[in-house]
Amino acid sequence: VESEFTKAYERGIHKSKYWEPTYEDSLNLIARLPGIAAYIYRRIYKDGKIIPLDDSLDYGANYAHMLGFDDPETLEFMRLYISIHSDHEGGNVSSHTAHLVASSLSDPYLAFAAALNGLAGPLHGLANQEVLRWIRNIVKEFGTPNISTEQLSDYIYKTLNSGQVVPGYGHGVLRNTDPRYTCQREFALKHLPNDPLFQLVSKIKEVVPPILTKLGKVKNPWPNVDAHSGVLLNYYGLTEENYYTVLFGVARSIGVGPQLIWDRALGMPLERPKSVTLEKLEKLVGASS
Repeated sequence: VESEFTKAYERGIHKSKYWEPTYEDSLNLIARLPGIAAYIYRRIYKDGKIIPLDDSLDYGANYAHMLGFDDPETLEFMRLYISIHSDHEGGNVSSHTAHLVASSLSDPYLAFAAALNGLAGPLHGLANQEVLRWIRNIVKEFGTPNISTEQLSDYIYKTLNSGQVVPGYGHGVLRNTDPRYTCQREFALKHLPNDPLFQLVSKIKEVVPPILTKLGKVKNPWPNVDAHSGVLLNYYGLTEENYYTVLFGVARSIGVGPQLIWDRALGMPLERPKSVTLEKLEKLVGASS
């Protein structure tokens, strides 16, 4: 793909106009991603048959359609998923990575590719599949998702005592239950209230926060967006966990693109974090010892 920004820059575009080709690149990127992501899914996990887009559908529903899901309820869930995963603030790893790379005047395609590498980390976009695997391990441990509060509490302590975190809980900025968790819960209560894994997710929300609060190890003991999304994706038939970050990436483009446009429109400078000297590190170590 040829970047409109790169072509304009090579022609000598004035810096006050940088935002215009960035706008075009961002729109093109957002528009093309569902088709590319669906192509990958169909080639890797299905029969390789590519499903053409349906331009009568909206963005989220069309993406679900190209993946191979046409049930109206699944389309509605994909609309929700895309909306709540687009972005929530610019300081998260993927959005900040895109901002950092684009500050060097790399084009939006390169900036977004860098953002996806950040998104692939277990503490960011990989988290929802980590949650689903953890929940499946609970079911495997007890042979059923219908476990008691005491059994669940013991398993949570077992997780923490092994040096691991409880996936899907805590957030770098939020200090209350993530509203993106809440809207997924409301969706599940409406459409799949009796699903065993959803009921287990609900029980986990009751048990985990008091334990984390008691231990005093986190500033936010409440569930985040990842605590719920994996179970919903699994319920609607998208069981290929390694694809979940791709879904997240498609949605995140809708948040990253506009941020890059604003960066260029406002003339944001090259981002250069301050460095820490060896002398400062030695003082820090000395002060703590």
